[in-house]
Amino acid sequence: MSKTSLHGKIFEAEIIDATVEGKGIARIEDKVFFVSNAIPGDRVSFSVVSKKRRYFEADLVEILKPSEFREKPRCKHFGICGGCKWQHMQYRAQLQFKEKQVKDQFERLGKIFAPSSSIQASPNTFFYRNKLEFTFSTNKWFVNENDNNQPVLGFHIPGRFDKVLNIEECFLQAEPSNSIRNLVKDLALEANISFYNSRTHEGVLRNLIVRNTSRDEWMVVLSMTTYLSEFIENLSNKFQHLFPQIKSFYVAINQKRNDTLENVELLLIYGKQKLEEYILGYKFLVSPRAFMQINIPQTENLYSKIIEWAQFSGNEIVYDLYCGIGTIGIIVAPHVRHVTGIEYVQDAVNDAQENANLNWRNNTTFIAGDVKEVLKSIKIHYKPDVVILDPPRSGIHVDVISELLQLKPEKIIYVSCNASTQARDIQMLSSQYKVVQYQPFDMFPHTSHVENMALLKYFSTK
Repeated sequence: MSKTSLHGKIFEAEIIDATVEGKGIARIEDKVFFVSNAIPGDRVSFSVVSKKRRYFEADLVEILKPSEFREKPRCKHFGICGGCKWQHMQYRAQLQFKEKQVKDQFERLGKIFAPSSSIQASPNTFFYRNKLEFTFSTNKWFVNENDNNQPVLGFHIPGRFDKVLNIEECFLQAEPSNSIRNLVKDLALEANISFYNSRTHEGVLRNLIVRNTSRDEWMVVLSMTTYLSEFIENLSNKFQHLFPQIKSFYVAINQKRNDTLENVELLLIYGKQKLEEYILGYKFLVSPRAFMQINIPQTENLYSKIIEWAQFSGNEIVYDLYCGIGTIGIIVAPHVRHVTGIEYVQDAVNDAQENANLNWRNNTTFIAGDVKEVLKSIKIHYKPDVVILDPPRSGIHVDVISELLQLKPEKIIYVSCNASTQARDIQMLSSQYKVVQYQPFDMFPHTSHVENMALLKYFSTK
């Protein structure tokens, strides 16, 4: 079977595993196939669509024998939206394969063979998100031939920056999330407001961010290229009449080529400047640009485990790297002598300092800047006993690893949403650090993503 002549060919096989992207894995002879919408245990037919260096991408043609793990997806958009790729898999099986995913990446990529705790299940498997972002678009993803050409408000199709699927109902965020989104779309269509075209960069309405807190306070941020006072006034009146939960309504005037809120003017139409969220009894202010973990009950489980594993005596100096708005550092602060948080984004550091003051945590310091550069400048003043890391998916810069190896903290607690980059980074620390234990946390049910926390301890190289 020639590897170069498989495009379009149909094969049959059993799905034996799952990829980190949520696709099913099949093997035929020495060839590996990643099959979309297939789960372990399925016997399927599939069609090859492309060749990669070590595997082939394939589309599911037919389920010949369903897996014992398969169940009916709850969402009508499943299989097209791409957001909940494992919604057709029983939750117990999702946990099983996520736990296996972390173990495989640690052992295969990082050569890490350490005790692991069972994955922590999410307290909620639906309606667990506290933030969703929707895109306005004239470039509709057509589901069937009966679709009209009406502009849409929804999610980007995976791999297509210019195609958006209209979302009628999403089960990731509680009500009134769906009602808010659908109202905004309906009012915009009635008022004949133009939706944005990401190819031509024309149109007024760009994005809609809907946030909520565990105490049922909501924030809406509407991103536009031009402020339309009559439309905003009408929308504001509707919000206040229909959704008293909305405590904060912003309009962002964004004329950039990208959709981020960075360097974008934010206009508070009514309500609070910031919402209040509570994690383990601590209060945190949430601004429109703030990063906050999206699954608060599971976040509380993870943060509690940090305190448990750290075994603080009360006299430790702690560095909280990539600290965001300071949630971890502030929760740790009552258990230690001092916490220094470091974060690249100045707005996040401002929020962190405000949150520290709000919680009467005067043993915290938050510094804005490149993590590796800040580490170089502060290490001469005091050495950390414990370093807590929660970096982006890309992991830790090699220069940060070099600084950690010079600092030699007794413990490093590494939290990551990408076990492969986490395993890579830990491997680079392995000359002086050994993983004592690790535990996955399911922060994102019905997706293949998994959060993982590892405890590393220093050992002398002498």
